[in-house]
Amino acid sequence: MQRKIRVLTVSSANMDFVMNVSKVPSAGETLSDPGGYSFIPGGKGANAAVAFRRLGGDSVFCASLGSDANGAALLDIYKAEGIDTRFIRTDPKNPTGLAAIMVEPGGANRIIVFPGSNASLDAKFVESALVQCKPDALFLQFEIPAGTVLAAASAAAARNIPVFVDAGPATPDFPLEKLPPLEVFSPNETETETYTGIDPKNPDLCLKAVMELSKRVRARYYVLKLGGRGCYICDGKYYYCLPPYDMPVVDTTAAGDCFTAGLTLEYLRSGDMVRAGKYANIVGSLSVSVKGAMPSIPTAAAVGRFAAENGIF
Repeated sequence: MQRKIRVLTVSSANMDFVMNVSKVPSAGETLSDPGGYSFIPGGKGANAAVAFRRLGGDSVFCASLGSDANGAALLDIYKAEGIDTRFIRTDPKNPTGLAAIMVEPGGANRIIVFPGSNASLDAKFVESALVQCKPDALFLQFEIPAGTVLAAASAAAARNIPVFVDAGPATPDFPLEKLPPLEVFSPNETETETYTGIDPKNPDLCLKAVMELSKRVRARYYVLKLGGRGCYICDGKYYYCLPPYDMPVVDTTAAGDCFTAGLTLEYLRSGDMVRAGKYANIVGSLSVSVKGAMPSIPTAAAVGRFAAENGIF
């Protein structure tokens, strides 16, 4: 049996407070909404770590949880998923991260994240995890301190471990120039505009945005996540516009996290970025058809069935 690809995800873990709303209230307005609410495991890092596992990878998660009920519940969930949790630390001073998510009719979401214990994930702990687990790749996002992201990326690059960055959430002052050479840098539409000032609403503007990104970030591939328009892949010489697959949009929460995890894993398995982009589009399309963050993450079997039924590969 072929050895599974081992990916170390260094990122955030949250409990998601999901509110299904008929509309977003205005300032000073109080609404009574029958849509309902729920508490669902989430966090960009946790979503990706679960996706790596469900899609057939050996998933190792490095994160920080609070010593509270949410933290204990999340840790049990990660273990049940089969994720390697040796490098999840407990922060006795800060609560587990919380994301308040309003999901509107049509699946669009508005999210406020309270970092909590995610802000205490430090560089020394992350570097130790990297040395001990010896991953095939490092996967990073920006819901943890910038210094920790930079230290982890540099430590991996120094050991010739490829680094994949899902570049969200975006902040204009993130020091992108300090990142080492990456394998993939992948922002969504909003993040692309934050980093470049360019709205990638058509292929020409996607290319212009990539050219601006390349001035700040060195990467083998730039992959722009375009939501309902699929994705745009560019290696500096060639570009590919890959359309999404038609699925009913119920909830877009975690779709980007699933997409980039799928892209990363399939690229590591096949070495073919276009194939990886198609695979990731399937993962993202399946994800938006299910409510919630972690519950929406598809399995390798579900992706395989969809690909076979639609003749994608």
